[in-house]
Amino acid sequence: MTKHTRSLGSTGPRVSALGLGCMGMSALYGEADRAESIATVHAALDAGVTLLDTGDFYAMGHNEMLIGEALRTAPAGLREKALTSVKFGALRDPDGGWNAYDGRPAAVKNFAAYSLQRLGVDHIDVYRIARVDPDVPIEETVGAIAELVEKGHVRHIGLSEASAANIRRAAATAPISDLQIEYAIITRDIEREILPTTRELGIGITAYGVLSRGLISGHFTRDRQFGAGDFRAFSPRFQGDNLQHNLDLVEALRKIADEKGVTVAQIAIAWVLSRGEDIVPLVGARTHERLTESLGALDVTLDAADLAAIEEAVPADAAAGTRYPAAQMSHLGTEH
Repeated sequence: MTKHTRSLGSTGPRVSALGLGCMGMSALYGEADRAESIATVHAALDAGVTLLDTGDFYAMGHNEMLIGEALRTAPAGLREKALTSVKFGALRDPDGGWNAYDGRPAAVKNFAAYSLQRLGVDHIDVYRIARVDPDVPIEETVGAIAELVEKGHVRHIGLSEASAANIRRAAATAPISDLQIEYAIITRDIEREILPTTRELGIGITAYGVLSRGLISGHFTRDRQFGAGDFRAFSPRFQGDNLQHNLDLVEALRKIADEKGVTVAQIAIAWVLSRGEDIVPLVGARTHERLTESLGALDVTLDAADLAAIEEAVPADAAAGTRYPAAQMSHLGTEH
């Protein structure tokens, strides 16, 4: 996969065309197998994937320790090519609850110290607050990360789910490599204001949720039961009539995928790849099987007719339900 690379904006590193989102290996999507998760990280690195994305609050540090173990046990050549992308700032409690976000400079440096230890690395390649702290000017949060860059603890500054206004303020404070934000066939809000802003400023996009948490993977069924702690049990897009409507969209995509001899997931990932060289999709594969399927999207070419067919099957704003429960929507930089 060495030929499949992209840059994280004008100031960011050169990375694999697909990144591996590791959250599901620890939290929010039901139980995961630790050995299988580590094997999947190793398989991703072996296939040429270089970008590993995590958050210090994913299962309260579990995900970082998992990645740390995967890096320690990977062949040296692969370990040296791995780039870590870390989100911080979400405050949790012992019961697994979610509280506020903390972007104070002292907190930024505190979070980073713990992440470096859990990951077992001497620097974090891209560091970003998970959601902008409404009580702390973004300039102060970004300024604290810039200090970490100066000291060699962080290589590049990123953002996550920030509004266009906050992106501009952050970029005026220090060089920003990329914005991590949800982007998929059924989640296209960033096209209105955020994507034009990042392109104007030379900031890349790392797109998460490209399969909409499995909803448009082609493997999700209406009768699926959610395990304990599965975020989707509360997600509006997975509820009642919303779910049926969204699965109807998936079936429309399946017709296009079948005609091309590929899977629905591969069509969905290839569509995000087609949106520009400045966009790096994060695939949330938790198993080697799903990773292999996702990597197959790199060999899918969508021509003008394919893209038109996808647009007709799933127009912008076609999805039913918001992407997060109402209580979480106020922290996002986009409407949905």
